[in-house]
Amino acid sequence: MRILVVEDEKKLASLIKRGLKEEGYAVDIAGDGVEGEFLATTNDYDAMIFDIMLPKIDGITLCRNLRAKKIATPIIMVTAKDAVSDKVRGLDSGADDYLTKPFAFEELLARVRSLLRKSGSPGETKLKVDGLELDLSAHKASRDGRDIELTGKEYALLEYLMRNAGVVVTRTMITEHVWDMNFDTDTNVIDVYINYLRKKIDEGHEKGLIHTIRGRGYAIKE
Repeated sequence: MRILVVEDEKKLASLIKRGLKEEGYAVDIAGDGVEGEFLATTNDYDAMIFDIMLPKIDGITLCRNLRAKKIATPIIMVTAKDAVSDKVRGLDSGADDYLTKPFAFEELLARVRSLLRKSGSPGETKLKVDGLELDLSAHKASRDGRDIELTGKEYALLEYLMRNAGVVVTRTMITEHVWDMNFDTDTNVIDVYINYLRKKIDEGHEKGLIHTIRGRGYAIKE
């Protein structure tokens, strides 16, 4: 899953990015509202995190602008203001959740997971394809009851494939959701990670679940 963080405090932005990347998310950073709006309208994100007090365009205006453009991506507002009126303004602008500084990163992470679940199937906590299962709450994968150890990026790629089970996903689609804007599209990194997943998921099984669709992309299906 790919997340946009719009935060002008460089140290905090760096900490959020590092923590989310360790959990397997692809993360883009914008330092002001104008840059944030540009990225939000030119890329496909699964969730966004905005500070309210931003240079150029504040977070509430940014949120309203995106909602006016019919961008429905889940948004978490982050701010040092904890008055009820400030929370109401943030939520009324179109935000889905509100977090007050200072906050524990674990709480931010839990709120991100909650929004991503809500934007998928209601109450969805597990993804299944044949004997392959991905536990979204525990962040674990297994096949036929056997646990599979995955790196953060392997988990992110597998989650994206399983959320689109039976559908052919192109390299461009994978790039947009699993890697950030600094990804070098001229490399074969996606093919390398697909092979990593195949070895961990399909090796030793009579039936392979990850398929290469020549000239189009990849699909995970029974």
